[in-house]
Amino acid sequence: MNNFRAYRIFDEGGKSQGRFVELTLDDLDPGDVLIRTAYSGVNYKDALAATGAGKVIRRFPCVGGVDVAGVVEESSDIRFKAGDEVLVTGYDMGVAHDGGFAEYVRVPADWVVPLPQGLSLFDAMALGTAGFTAALAIHRLEQNELTPDSGKVIVTGATGGVSGLAIQMLAQLGYHVVALTGKEHEGAYLESLGAREILLRSAVDLNSTRPLEKAQWAGALDAVGGATLAWLTRSMQQDGVIASFGNAGGAELNTSVFPFILRGVKLLGVDSAATKMPLRKMIWQRLANDLRPLHLHDMIRCVPLADLAQVFPAMIAGQSRGRTVVEIAAG
Repeated sequence: MNNFRAYRIFDEGGKSQGRFVELTLDDLDPGDVLIRTAYSGVNYKDALAATGAGKVIRRFPCVGGVDVAGVVEESSDIRFKAGDEVLVTGYDMGVAHDGGFAEYVRVPADWVVPLPQGLSLFDAMALGTAGFTAALAIHRLEQNELTPDSGKVIVTGATGGVSGLAIQMLAQLGYHVVALTGKEHEGAYLESLGAREILLRSAVDLNSTRPLEKAQWAGALDAVGGATLAWLTRSMQQDGVIASFGNAGGAELNTSVFPFILRGVKLLGVDSAATKMPLRKMIWQRLANDLRPLHLHDMIRCVPLADLAQVFPAMIAGQSRGRTVVEIAAG
């Protein structure tokens, strides 16, 4: 088989640095299923890995990309056969195992999800880890008794990929969604996704030292962490529930026990990479059905693999919005 293109990340002088290379199948990590890639998606984690802005890569060199959707080329596992449309998100993809920014990917069969009926390969990567994380967070909130009748739900980092998808999903389920953003000019975009209210970050006193703030939110989905997450813990309603899945605003959490012991606030961690397969398949089925964003394509831009590296700087700087899909389509 001829050489194929891949975006591989190297350790150069103690810093991660990505570049395009030519590989053969023998260069790829071992696995049961060889996938001919159609699309991948770009996540904040990918940008951190490729630029060295975060210590994400655990093994060098490594093909980047934590998501892939494509067609099975070969399989030694009876669960999959050549021609099957499949997707893979999370696990060690793109951080310790060669990932989706390549024309071919080889992975363990236990990582592979059959493409749900109703989703195209493009749709799967328009959603990708971002959509899966948003859906998993909503599922966790529902497990903790959040319903549209509970009250307002706030989504932070609202113009990001995960949060934008979460806004659409929540709105379609009937929730009153408040979008928290630092980007005043993006109000119309967020309303188009389904946000009923826009709350500017400049209107929030994130540095308050009060143990409790005015109780406002029945639920929260937080992509930011840091002072924003601390403020959320203080401003939840009685029995409010928070799903935490990001740290774009900082990894530290400085709060008190009072929201938890006086209001019964619940703080849930959402780790989409390690989700076990039965739940993983169930969430993907929901993404093809009740959690499928009706305006998914309105928040997507598609770029060829050759333009991949140009996507990362704006994402790291917090200047991107929505989702970016990488068209790869080998052969």
